[in-house]
Amino acid sequence: MLTLIRGATLLAPDNLGKQDVLIAGNTLIAIERDIRLDTTLAVEVIDARDHYLTPGLVDSLTHITGGGGEGGYHTRTPAMEFSDAIGGGVTTVTGVLGTDAISRTLPDLLAKAAGLEAEGLSVVCHTGSYQVPIRTLTGNVQQDIMLIERFIGVGEVAIADHRGSQPSWQELARIGAEARVGGLLSNKAGIVSVHVGEGKDRLALLFDVAEHSNIPLSQYYPTHMNRSTALLDEGLRFTRGGGTIDLTASNTPEILDAGEIKCSEALAYLLDRGADENRITFSTDGHASLPHFNAAGKLESLKVGSMKAMLDEFRDAVKRDGVDLTRALKTVTTNPAAILKLPKKGRIKPGLDADLLLLDKDSLSLRSVMAKGEWCMRDGTMVKKGTFE
Repeated sequence: MLTLIRGATLLAPDNLGKQDVLIAGNTLIAIERDIRLDTTLAVEVIDARDHYLTPGLVDSLTHITGGGGEGGYHTRTPAMEFSDAIGGGVTTVTGVLGTDAISRTLPDLLAKAAGLEAEGLSVVCHTGSYQVPIRTLTGNVQQDIMLIERFIGVGEVAIADHRGSQPSWQELARIGAEARVGGLLSNKAGIVSVHVGEGKDRLALLFDVAEHSNIPLSQYYPTHMNRSTALLDEGLRFTRGGGTIDLTASNTPEILDAGEIKCSEALAYLLDRGADENRITFSTDGHASLPHFNAAGKLESLKVGSMKAMLDEFRDAVKRDGVDLTRALKTVTTNPAAILKLPKKGRIKPGLDADLLLLDKDSLSLRSVMAKGEWCMRDGTMVKKGTFE
């Protein structure tokens, strides 16, 4: 089947104006002003004149097997389903473990990833979790990245958080070195995804690694960087040192009341202060537990990260906080694809994967989703779901 999308305003993510896009199988094969076909083959033609056509969103942090509940066993969060991602415009996910690496395991993570891939998503994973020493499958980080195809990095390793293992900068440097060499030898990202908590030490350990070792800041990819204005300011310094930072789209009223900065506002804040637009990403933290602890460290509330949050925050960045459309789009497409080293994702270009979204031009609401060349949502209606949905 050939699919011809006619007349959409193409955000690739740069605005290329009105274009026709031709898809064969799961691959984009042509972009032109006016594609004319003379063929007896079946061609599906989509009139997209009132829509933006964008890449499918790339989520760099997703708890696909669910997260550990900081309120006990009954608060373990549910696993992600195929339609959770599609409903949020996410076509590529990065599966990770977090606080709980006991009841949530790496074999289960890989099995869930393979299942979601079979259903139509693109899925990569990180080995490890919050804990140091890193729990791996083969015995060390370098071997996991080199020998297990789906593993592209390690994390999310926790710093500045009472739930982490309180690692030293020397331990983080060794983890970074293992991941770096594993990535080099297997042509993968080899990054260290770093969970940054609410501790006052913030990014101090990462700056210590860069100062006292040969491992650069770009080896580390800190997330939850919109926890506070002070952390955003350190994130700005981190990007100026060559690193990329991630802002968490999922939030709760309790977390925002405690001082977290809304993701869209955080992007505007950073760009207004001269941050490199290519070194900022959004992620959903989908299906993670979102706990709120009081000053005494007691859990007061716990909710679940939403797979729709990233698209919502992209929309708010443009509509509410005045961020340029293409700059905002980079944070959820090209930028995460670059840090994860996924060359066929996050852009619209001949030869790349046919992961596409159609957005209403006025509201930026999601209308249709194509993943691997197959329509999963059409005109706001889910047309493909997971095996047991």
